[in-house]
Order: sequence, then C-alpha cells, then structure tokens
Amino acid sequence: MLIEIDPGSPAPPYEQVRGQLAALIGDGRLPVGSRLPPVRQLAGELGLAVNTVARAYRELEAAGLLRTRGRHGTYVAPGRDDATDRLQRAAVRYAEEAARLGISPDRALALVRAALDAVGPA
Repeated sequence: MLIEIDPGSPAPPYEQVRGQLAALIGDGRLPVGSRLPPVRQLAGELGLAVNTVARAYRELEAAGLLRTRGRHGTYVAPGRDDATDRLQRAAVRYAEEAARLGISPDRALALVRAALDAVGPA
C-alpha cells in the first residue's frame, strides 16, 4: 500500500491515513472491490496504534468509500457515482491544501460547513 505517515505533519496520523486512502480510492489506484489490509496489519506496517487505523477505516466507511464485511475484511465500496467521485477528489485536494497551510482539521471542516450553509440546500 502507498501510505506514508509524516510525523512532522500538523494533521494527526488517523487523518493522514484517511486522507491518503481516500485519495487512492478517488483516483482509482484502489478500485472498487479492492481489499484493504486488516487494521492490525496496516497499523503494524505504519507503526501506528490499532485504534488510529481503525478510526480512519470507520470514517471512510461512514463516507461510503469503504465497506466492512466482518471477518471477511474491508473493501472499497461500490455504488459511488461520478459526482461523488469528483467531489471526493476535490475534498482530498482541499484536505491536502489545509494541511499544507497548517489549518487544523476542525477549522477546515468549520470552513466547509460555513460554505455549505452559505450555498443553502442542494
């Protein structure tokens, strides 16, 4: 897997894992149906706590990018549409820019919420 943790990054490790996996899914390097390593395995490879990787997986599952099948593993979820894929790529670029600028994830999310509120319902 092509994930690297930058200990000097202002983004916490779970966010780095989540963002990098989202980018891999968004640009097709992890296509639909790809099986991800078990949480414990990836945590060991990255030198992270199991809960750190588990949180990243949970957030990606909540976003509809992953599907966990219990003991059968975690896979890239099917059923996303083109608009969702484009928005996911834009979200990855936004997250990367926020991290580059040193903006905390909480502040970056607050800015997105404010922008969405200004636009109004879809």
